[in-house]
Amino acid sequence: MSKGSRKTAPAGDVLANHRRARRDYEILDRFEAGLELRGTEVKAIRDGRLSIEEAFATVEGDELFLRDMRVEPYSHGNVHNHEPRRPRKLLLHRAEINRLIGRIREKGLTLIPLKVYLKRGKVKVELGLGKGRNVVDKRETMKRRDQDREMRRAMAHHLKRG
Repeated sequence: MSKGSRKTAPAGDVLANHRRARRDYEILDRFEAGLELRGTEVKAIRDGRLSIEEAFATVEGDELFLRDMRVEPYSHGNVHNHEPRRPRKLLLHRAEINRLIGRIREKGLTLIPLKVYLKRGKVKVELGLGKGRNVVDKRETMKRRDQDREMRRAMAHHLKRG
């Protein structure tokens, strides 16, 4: 197999991005966590057959689980293929888990996945600890982003001419 015909994502590549999360939530802190996966899930994720648009993390006892992350069944799998929407355990150090659980319960924050990527051959998820935005906040953020874009555009145009 030549290098050009590679079908899986190379290490370090982002496999899934949750672009809407940055608009819907004010991200206060970010964490990297591993995922407890089953056999064919890893192969399906490496093929990019996953979606984190509806995913969120929940607390069960003293553990964190990622729910509603959709991993499509592996195309070359057999009858023992995985369930697409099963809850997946998040792998973090105990101190990090306790700190996150405390912040989630105390302040009413939400833990959402921002992206899924490969790191040294392992599937990792970047989690954002965020607070939901209301419609007015979203509009203000979009307006500020548009103003910044216009200002950068004007500066670039000015520097190009002068």
